[in-house]
Formats: sequence, C-alpha cells, structure tokens
Amino acid sequence: MPKREVQKILVIKLSALGDFVLALAAMKKIRQAHPKAHITLLTTPPFEALAKASPYFNAVHTDGRPEGFPQWMTLRRRLRTANFNRVYDLQTSNHTNRIFQLLRPNPPAWSGIAFGCSLPHKNPLRNQMHTLERQADQLMYAGIWPDAPTAPGTAPGPDLSWVLAGEGVRPASSGVKAKPYAMFVPGGSAHRPEKRWPVDKYGELARILYARGLDIVVIGGPQETALAQAIQRQAPRTRDLTGRTDFASIAILGAKAALAVGNDTGPLHLAAAAGAPTVVLFSGASDPALSAPRGKVAVLQAPQLSDLAVAKVAQAAAAVLPKA
Repeated sequence: MPKREVQKILVIKLSALGDFVLALAAMKKIRQAHPKAHITLLTTPPFEALAKASPYFNAVHTDGRPEGFPQWMTLRRRLRTANFNRVYDLQTSNHTNRIFQLLRPNPPAWSGIAFGCSLPHKNPLRNQMHTLERQADQLMYAGIWPDAPTAPGTAPGPDLSWVLAGEGVRPASSGVKAKPYAMFVPGGSAHRPEKRWPVDKYGELARILYARGLDIVVIGGPQETALAQAIQRQAPRTRDLTGRTDFASIAILGAKAALAVGNDTGPLHLAAAAGAPTVVLFSGASDPALSAPRGKVAVLQAPQLSDLAVAKVAQAAAAVLPKA
C-alpha cells in the first residue's frame, strides 16, 4: 500500500529570537521535504510578521503560550480540529510536551522529545549539540533528512535571502558600494545583565572603529535607547536606531553592514544570518558551542564580560572586516 502523503503539518517554535532565527534552517528543510503540504506555524506574537514573510508557512498562529485553563482548552480544540498529519516540535520543551499530552488519546505523528511521541529524537547526545546540528539530527530521526549533516559545524545556517530579496538587497559581501558602518547590538534580555558587555566598552570600541573609517549604528528595543545614548556620549556621530527597527529591517541593516558587534542576543543572530561579518560576545552564562550564530563570525567569550578587553574585540573586528 502506498504511503499516505503528509498533507497538514504543524511546526512549533515559540521563542526566543536567536533560537527562532537558527530554527529557520530546519523550517526551510521541512518545507523542502513537504513542498505541497499545508504547513502551519505555532509561535508567539513577536515572530508573526517574520514568519508570515517567510516562504515556509501557509498559516501562522500566535497563541502558542496560552495562559490559564480556557486558553489551553481553546488551543486544544483548534489543534484537534485541524487534524494535522504531523507535528515538528522545534521548541522541544516541557511546554510543548504539555501540548502533545493534551492531544491524547490520538495525537498526530510528532517529531520531538515529548513523552510517547511517535517520531522521537532519540539521540542521547542531542543536548550537547549546537542547535543547527541538533535540529538537523531531529529531522533525520523523523525520516525527512536521511543525510543530515550532524558533525559539529556542518549543518547549514538559516537562509534570509527571502527577506533581502523582498527589499532588493544584496549582502555586503557581494561588493555593493555603500558607506561602511558597524552595527552595534549592546542590549539583550533585561533579566540577563551578565550577558551584556559594558556599554562604556562599546563606546570605546566605537571611537576605535570610527577612526578606522566606519560609521556606527546602534540597534535594539526602545528600552535600550539609554545604551545608544551612552555610546553617543563617547562617539557623538553614532546613529541611534533603537526602537525603530523591526526584525526584517535588522536583517537588511545586517546585510549592508561592514561589521556587526554585539552580545549573544537575537538581533545579532539576524545580522549574522543576513551576512554581516560578526563579532559575538559570550559570557560564561551561555555556551557558544550550542548556540553561536554561523557565518563569518568570530566568537569571543569571557567568564565575566566586564573582563573582556576592548582591544581584543577590536582585534577580532579587524580580522572579520572585509579587506579593502
């Protein structure tokens, strides 16, 4: 009997931005494996516009983190009514395990680590793998990527060409002539201050890069405007774009940038995925072997980011900058 074609698929990816950007690589592979399927993304509101602009989904739902019993039951009814043939859980968390359990006694074929799922990612070393290789490995176990590259550093990174094509943008590496600028990402999660390089060091780096012929652009949310202003006090020509960029425009800025420097945070992942030569700064709170962006990327790590010298960051920036 011929195998029934998978026609209705649910992909789950809820947060956070850096993880969502990395997951775009797996989302692309899922679409390639199921070119005719109707694919729905279950996510959260911050990622709706980016997901809808992508070529991977037919529908995007943003109620992936229900609060309270009524919302959970509403989500359950909608998922059951949809009659998905398969679910690719790219979040693989306790939360998505709960979603799976809510769909019993007859859950759809489920790729992930939810207890009792039919397409489990059984690799006992999965939590020691970088996100890109781990999700490639998950899709191999699900049967849609038999030759998945899973050795460290081999899985392809996210492809943002669809963002750039929509704006008529070519990456900086293509030789586009424009005034060179460095994009700074000095912010990050407010509850993770240990993941931020001190803003005065960004200011010092801005002066060094400006002397080398680069303008400076600072991006971030509106809550990070104070960081941009602190950098401006040391390097007055710095341009403050905090609170004025959505995810697509960050990617476009990254594609045009001569350099991106920033903390381990989502917007820097977007810039790196768009092609910016990137210096990413990790504290001891995160492991770059599991989550660093890919591309032309230099990773610097210090147990305490306050101990990371400006000279070392400037040296890394010089190493990744395109040669004149």
